[in-house]
Amino acid sequence: MITLECNYQKKIGLPQYSSHQFSVTLRTEIADLANVQTESARLYALLQQSVDTSLRQPGFLPGQTGNGNGTDRNEAWGCSEKQRDLIRKLVEEHKLDKAAVEQLAQDRFGKSVKALNRLEASGLIDALIEQTGGNTGNQRRRFNSRGNPANAR
Repeated sequence: MITLECNYQKKIGLPQYSSHQFSVTLRTEIADLANVQTESARLYALLQQSVDTSLRQPGFLPGQTGNGNGTDRNEAWGCSEKQRDLIRKLVEEHKLDKAAVEQLAQDRFGKSVKALNRLEASGLIDALIEQTGGNTGNQRRRFNSRGNPANAR
């Protein structure tokens, strides 16, 4: 008898520097050495399906709070408070899918929205305003409370 042990493991990254990981190991006996490749391929497919199915139910995700909306106003962001507030305002006012905004940040900058620095957040804001059909300058001027120093003489 030949003992064949197979393991399949997957780790997926989540926002806020978190991740989920799951692995399954199977051990089986094979009578004929000629069947190792076939049995190995069968077990790999079975293990992969099992792990992927389990990871589809992530359970607790970081950033979730007791109110169920997943936001905490005191959490740390890499950008400025004004940028954070404008991103949140755009998402809320235009009813944007938070997962889609998160994916946009991942695609463009390789990190979550909350991990973006000021320059990256600025790029995300521009993309969100463009996506929602807004005018970048007007949106930012309305949001920014600073006066115009050019008028002061």
